[in-house]
Amino acid sequence: MAVLSADQLRDALAQAPAWSSDGDAIVRELSFADFAAAMVFVNRVAELAQAADHHPDILLHGWNKVRLTLSTHSQGGITAADFDLAARIDGLA
Repeated sequence: MAVLSADQLRDALAQAPAWSSDGDAIVRELSFADFAAAMVFVNRVAELAQAADHHPDILLHGWNKVRLTLSTHSQGGITAADFDLAARIDGLA
């Protein structure tokens, strides 16, 4: 799977407005009602990631915030696989 070109990345981000680019990754920050709700979301993301065999970096910070970072490390950048998983994650949020 090839790394997206700058034009492909711009187009993909236009279709996924909750995500932004950050270097060689896409990121999304979410807030929840409390710590327990954030943990439930993290576990649901983990299930999706495991099923897709594509694993985001997940940061749970504060008491209710989750930052997700997606990159295809084996390709050295952002690929369609990142946006595929991002769309599945958006379905949870």
